[in-house]
Amino acid sequence: MASTAGRWLRGRVKSVPSGDSLVIMGNTNSNIPIPPEKTITLSSLIAPKLARRGGIDEAFAWESREFLRKLCIGKEVTFKVDYTVPSIGREFGSVFLGDDKNVAVLVVSAGWAKVRDQGQRKGEVSPYLSELQQLEDQAKQQGLGLWSRAPEASANAIRNLPPSAVGDPSNLDAMGLLASNKGRPMEAIVEQVRDGSTIRVYLLPEFQFVQVFVAGIQAPSMGRRAAMETVVEAEITSDETNGESSAGSRGPLTSAQRLAASSVSFNEVAPDPYGREAKLFTEIRVLNRDVRIVLEGVDKFSNLIGSVYYPDGESAKDLALELVKNGLAKYVEWSATLLEDDAKRQLKSAELQAKKDRLRFWTNYVPPPTNSKAIHDQNFTGKVVEIVSGDCIIVADDSIPFGSPLAERRVNLSSIRCPKIGNPRRDEKPAPYAREAKEFLRTRLIGHHVQVSMEYSRKVSLADGPTAAVSTADSRVMDFGSVFFTSPVKDGDDASPALPTAGSQQAGLNVAELLVGRGFATVIRHRDFEERSNYYDGLLAAESRAVAGKKGIHSAKDPPVMHITDLLTASAKKARDFLPFLQRNRRMPAVVEYVLSGHRFKLFIPKETCSIAFSFSGVRCPGRDEPYSDEAIALMRRKIMQRDVEIEVETADRTGTFLGSLWESKTNMAVILLEAGLAKFQTSFGADRIPDAHLLMQAELSAKRQKLKLWESYIEGEEVSNGSAAERKQKEELKVVVTEVLGGGKFYIQTVGDQKVASIQQQLASLKLLEAPVIGAFNPRKGDIVLAQFSADDSWNRAMIVNGPRGAVESPKDKFEVFYIDYGNQEVVPYSQLRPLDHSVSSAPGLAQLCSLAFVKVPSLEEDYGQEAAERLSEHILNGSKEFKAVIEERDASGGKAKGQGTGTILMVTLVDTETEVSVNATMLKEGLARLEKRKRWEPKDRQQALDELDTYQAEARKERLGMWEYGDIESDDEDTAVSGRKTGGKR
Repeated sequence: MASTAGRWLRGRVKSVPSGDSLVIMGNTNSNIPIPPEKTITLSSLIAPKLARRGGIDEAFAWESREFLRKLCIGKEVTFKVDYTVPSIGREFGSVFLGDDKNVAVLVVSAGWAKVRDQGQRKGEVSPYLSELQQLEDQAKQQGLGLWSRAPEASANAIRNLPPSAVGDPSNLDAMGLLASNKGRPMEAIVEQVRDGSTIRVYLLPEFQFVQVFVAGIQAPSMGRRAAMETVVEAEITSDETNGESSAGSRGPLTSAQRLAASSVSFNEVAPDPYGREAKLFTEIRVLNRDVRIVLEGVDKFSNLIGSVYYPDGESAKDLALELVKNGLAKYVEWSATLLEDDAKRQLKSAELQAKKDRLRFWTNYVPPPTNSKAIHDQNFTGKVVEIVSGDCIIVADDSIPFGSPLAERRVNLSSIRCPKIGNPRRDEKPAPYAREAKEFLRTRLIGHHVQVSMEYSRKVSLADGPTAAVSTADSRVMDFGSVFFTSPVKDGDDASPALPTAGSQQAGLNVAELLVGRGFATVIRHRDFEERSNYYDGLLAAESRAVAGKKGIHSAKDPPVMHITDLLTASAKKARDFLPFLQRNRRMPAVVEYVLSGHRFKLFIPKETCSIAFSFSGVRCPGRDEPYSDEAIALMRRKIMQRDVEIEVETADRTGTFLGSLWESKTNMAVILLEAGLAKFQTSFGADRIPDAHLLMQAELSAKRQKLKLWESYIEGEEVSNGSAAERKQKEELKVVVTEVLGGGKFYIQTVGDQKVASIQQQLASLKLLEAPVIGAFNPRKGDIVLAQFSADDSWNRAMIVNGPRGAVESPKDKFEVFYIDYGNQEVVPYSQLRPLDHSVSSAPGLAQLCSLAFVKVPSLEEDYGQEAAERLSEHILNGSKEFKAVIEERDASGGKAKGQGTGTILMVTLVDTETEVSVNATMLKEGLARLEKRKRWEPKDRQQALDELDTYQAEARKERLGMWEYGDIESDDEDTAVSGRKTGGKR
C-alpha cells in the first residue's frame, strides 16, 4: 500500500500473527484480484512473544494471540497508521471493530497486553495512551490475563511444544500420527498457507506443527521466492518455518543477512498463472481459522495428505471442492485414490464444470480430442478378445450388445511402454521381448474377464509413440487405462503385496504392473502436470524390482530369437510346399492370430514355427459387405481369437490357403457357425473327406428349421434370397398409438387391441405399492426391470435400469436413469421412486416398439432442421388417443437386443393417419423436413413404386423452398452424409 499515515482506512483482518499485531487486507475487485495488505502492530502495546525456531513461548503468549485472533479474524475493521519505526520497518496504528470498539482497548482490558509508557521517539505513542494505561491498572487489580495472581499461572501458561513445532520436523512420526488418527476429524488452527493446496497447521491439543497437502487436488505453484523477499516477509508477518508471529521480537536485518539474501536472489521463480489467486482464496477461508483436518494418507516423503473442512455459517465446506469449483485447482488422481468414492466423484464433477465454464485456471482449456467413447465411460468390465501388443488390448464391453460395432474397445495400458511388435507387411521385425510381452498377456488374459478403468486420452504421433507432442495429420487419439483381473491371480512376486485400489471392483492384479515386474515393459517418465496412471507409484516399484532382478529387457543376456515363416506373405507355391509337413501329424496345436473372415483365419503353428492362412473345409460365411458377415466375424473373435486350438489340415487351395477342421476345447468351431445360421455347408468339397461332416449337416439343418440369420427366408425344399421372399410376403399392418417421439424420425408405438397390453396394464393396476424400500434391501442394477414412478403424471410403470450409482445405494436421493419399456420414455428418477417388481410381471417383453419412417431420412437432432423435424413429427403423431395404421415395410435388427431408449430392432413403417388416409412419411416430405432415401438399382418393384409416389411430395417441397430446401438443393443425397440445407446463419 502507498503511504496512508493519518488517514482512516477500511479492510478485513486476514491473519493475526501475535497478540498485538494484525495483517489487514484491502477489499478485492475485478481490476485488482490480489488486494493490498498491511501488517499493523497495535500502538503502544507489547504482547508476549510466541516461540521461534528452537525456543519457547513467553508466558501467556498463546492465550494473548488467541484472544486477538478470535476477536478479529475475518472481520471488517477501520484503522489508521499512528506512527512508523523505519529502523525495523514496522507500522503502528489504531484498529476499530465497527465504529466504536477499539481493539487495543479490548486487548488491554482483558489483560492480554502491556502498555508501553513511551515510544522510542517523540510522537511514537497511541492517541489513546491515557485510556489504555487506566485500563491496564484495572486489569492488574482484577488479576486478568497475564496479570493473573493464581499460583504457577505463568508456568502453566507456557505451551509444552513437541519438537516439530519448534523447528525440528524430522522428529514427526507421520505414519504413527496417521495410524492413530486416520479418518478421524482433528481440530486444528491454520498457521500458514504455502500455496492454494498446501497448509501448515497446529493440531490441537498437542500443538503438533505439520504440513498438510490437501487430498485430491493440486493448486498452481507459488514459484520460488528470492531469499531476501522471504526474510523480509518473515520479519513483518510470520516465521516461514513454524508460522509463529515475530512481530515485536525481531530486530532489523544484519548486513550479513542482507548480503546472503541478495546473493541468492537470482533463484526466484515466478508463480504459475492463478497461483497467487489460489493462495489468497485459501488464506481468506482458512488462515488463522479453526478447521477440521481428516488425515487420509502419507506420501513417500512423509508428507501428510488430508481433507480440510472450514466453517461457513452453520455448515462446513470442503476446501478441495471449493478450490476446484472456482477453477483454482485441478483434480489429481494420485492423492484422490485416498478419498471415498463419493468425494472423488464430486471433485471430478466440479472440475468438469469448471472446464466447461472455463474458470480461471481453465480459461484456455481445450477438451482433448478422442476417437472412442471409452474415456467417457470411465469404468467397465468385459472379456479380452485380442492382444494387439504388450501394452494394448481389445476388450468386449459386457454392457454393449453382441455384434454392435462399439462392443469391442481398444485399451492402451497407462504409463507403460512395451517393445514394438513390428509389422511383417512393412518388413518391420519385432523388437527384443516384443513377442514375449504379447504372449505373456495372451496366455493370461485372452478369453478372461477384466475390470477396466479408463484414465486419459492423448493425441499421439504414429511414429514417435504416446509421449510425443504432435499436431500433424499423421497422428491419432489413443485412450489409456488400467486393467485388472477380476479375481486375484497368483503370479510369483511380480505384483506388489498390497496393490492400491480405487474401488471395490478393482481387487485383482494390475496387468501393467505385472508386465513391468516381469521386465516386459518400462514405465514412462511423464512430464510435470502430464496425466498418468492412477497407480503410477506401483508401476515404479515394480520396475525397480525388475531392474534389481535383471528380468526381461533389463537382463544382460541376449534376448531370445525366434524365426517365424509367414506363409500369408509368401507365394502360393511356397505355402503348398508346407502341406506335407502339416498333414503328417493329423491333429496339431495352433494359435489363432487373427480372424480374417467368419471362416478364414491366420494361424501360428508352434511346431513348424510358421504362420498360415486357414479356412474351414466345406463351410462358407457371407463375404465382406454381405449381410451377416460382421456377425460371423464377431462370433469367431469372441470364440477363438488368439486362443489355443487344434487343427487338422486336409489340403491347400490354389491361393495357398490351407483347408481343414478346427477345434477349440474339443468343439468343432464350424459347427458353432452353422448352428448360428451364419454359414452354409458346401458338400462340393467332398463330405466324405471332412471330419465331423455329419455334425456339420445336423447344425445346418437346425439353423434352417429355426430360420436363423441366413435361413430366415428358408422354405422347405426351396432356397430363395431374402429379397424375393420379402416381395412375396404380404406386408403386415398394425393399428397403433404413438407413445414417444425421438429425433431422426424415430418413435415408439403400442399396438391397439393387443392382449399383452391389456394383460400388463391389468397386472400393474392390481399391484399394491409398498412404502419406499429400506436402503440395502433393494439394490437395483443395470438391466433390472423395476417399477418406477413417471415424473409427468406420477403413474407407476415398468422400467429398465439403464444407469445408476456404482456400488450399494446410500441415500433415497441416489439417481437412476430408467427406460420405460412399455412406452419408450427415458428419464432420471431418485431411488425413492423405485420399487421391486415381481418376476411374473417383469419377465414379459416391453410393449413399446421402436419404429422409423420408411423410405425417408429425417435429420437427427444434431443436424440442421433436426429440432424442427422432431417437433413437427410430435405434433402430427404424439397424441395418446389418436390411432394410426402402421405398414411394416422391413425390419432392422442390427441394433441387437434392447438396452435402453433408441436401441433394439427397428420397424421401418409407413405410418398412415386413419382420418385423412395420408401417410406421415409423405407429410414430412411435403413440409421439407425429410428427404427420400437414395435409390438402389436392385430394389424390388414395390419399393420403387413407393419411392415414386413419395417423390412427388419431395418435389413439391423443393419447388416451394420449404424446410431444408429453403436455400436450394441439398449438397449431397448420400444417406451417410448429414443434412446440410442451410448455407448461412444458424437456426431460425
